[in-house]
Amino acid sequence: MPNAKLLPTGQARIEHMEMRGIVKRFPGVLAADHINFDVRAGEVHALLGENGAGKSTLMKILYGLYQQNEGDIFLNGERVFIKSPADAIALGIGMIHQHFMLVPSLTVAENVALGLKSSRGLLLDLDVVTNRINDLAKTYGLHIDPSAPVWQLAVGERQRVEIIKALYRGAALLILDEPTAVLTPQEVDDLFVTFNQMVDDGHALIFISHKLHEVLAISHRISVLRDGKHVGTVPTREATKQSLARMMVGREVLLQYDRPPVEVGPPRLQVTDARAASDQGTEALRGVSLDVRAGEILGLAGVSGNGQRELAEVIFGLRPMTGGTINIEGRDVTGQPASILNTMGMSYIPEERMVDGVIKDFTVAENLILQDHGLPVYSRNIFLRPGAIAQRCAELIQNFNIRTPSQETPIKSLSGGNIQKLVLARELARAPRVLIAAQPTRGVDIGATEYIHQRLLDQRAKGTATLLISEDLDEIMALSDRIAVIYEGEIMGVVDRANASIEQLGLLMAGVRQETTAEQSA
Repeated sequence: MPNAKLLPTGQARIEHMEMRGIVKRFPGVLAADHINFDVRAGEVHALLGENGAGKSTLMKILYGLYQQNEGDIFLNGERVFIKSPADAIALGIGMIHQHFMLVPSLTVAENVALGLKSSRGLLLDLDVVTNRINDLAKTYGLHIDPSAPVWQLAVGERQRVEIIKALYRGAALLILDEPTAVLTPQEVDDLFVTFNQMVDDGHALIFISHKLHEVLAISHRISVLRDGKHVGTVPTREATKQSLARMMVGREVLLQYDRPPVEVGPPRLQVTDARAASDQGTEALRGVSLDVRAGEILGLAGVSGNGQRELAEVIFGLRPMTGGTINIEGRDVTGQPASILNTMGMSYIPEERMVDGVIKDFTVAENLILQDHGLPVYSRNIFLRPGAIAQRCAELIQNFNIRTPSQETPIKSLSGGNIQKLVLARELARAPRVLIAAQPTRGVDIGATEYIHQRLLDQRAKGTATLLISEDLDEIMALSDRIAVIYEGEIMGVVDRANASIEQLGLLMAGVRQETTAEQSA
């Protein structure tokens, strides 16, 4: 750790930040219950916990987005009061948000300067900003063109702009909220090089992530929160994925799954030369072809925004195709509505569960029968059969471990993990022959993730043909039999899971085709 009290960027170091006894109450919820947390210059302190554990609440307090009900914050031993992000920035605290806070139509320099006073009064000083950006880029290896419009930048480059923005504003302590969520493995490696350089120069970094291998790779200490309380802090060298998962959930968690051999059958889902437009009218799918066979999970990997959502919607009849065909077990179903596909044995777990998966003001029971309420088992003529509905819903709630006060509870009152379990229960209750699972564990905690993964493997054992669409490479690697990679609406390659490596998939995710890619095998 450097002896100098100033960082290379000129601002004073934050030698020690400490949060003591932080309490934050929301109506009916104790989000932070007397939490203690600290970070020192020259270290990465990782913050782990399931959704709702209190991580975001604690960091929003540190950044001035929330104010605590009780407790104090100290910088270098001095008590400070942070009432807004402006206060935090003035104290040398910056935050890199999971979703980039950039204006796409502006250049890098304009985004960095946005909201700051010009050194020339009413006149712009973008040349001064540009020179400063170049200095920061050189110091931390954040290679970027200050004159480039942000919309032209790759995802990894936009991440660099966010870091430069924070450093430009004098951040000595950086809160990193899921900074790798949308990056390829190679981009993550490059980002970690930058973080290590920042640590060597004396910055203090708080790293929030749900990816245990990244936490173990980059941090010095790890703190775990659960149900708004501080469970413990451990040196990274003493931690394992298993021990961290146990701290997060409060029980042993299965991180590796048994995948017994399954006899793979003929293709049940075949997509041929699929083409479709995005919501903005641009070409989102550019001739996608793939097949999914009975008894296999085909994982579709890729960085967010490369056509995954459009492909899922095209297959399930929710988005019109501009070209190509969709076949289910040899039958052409191109352009057929979702209701017809349901009757043919296809189920769909949508990416946006609160938008496409449930109706938030409906009850648990109403959402469980949402697509099947017209079947004779649930209705007679125009009248529903409450007894039959209640009985079936009770079975699904028990079988899929959905934690709800009652069947009449509004779905919006449930946690994200339980809402996802409900969608899973509804879709798997049909005994699907083809399953489209789009981001099935996005935003759910590690316990619910374990449960959902096991259910998908159960479907595999039953012979279901599953297309698993996920941006989480760990999930893809753990569950898939074969892995396809999509980039800018095209399939870059399909590889057998047994022969796949993170490095190879990362290159494909970045659009680098490989001659050695093993295409789909019979």
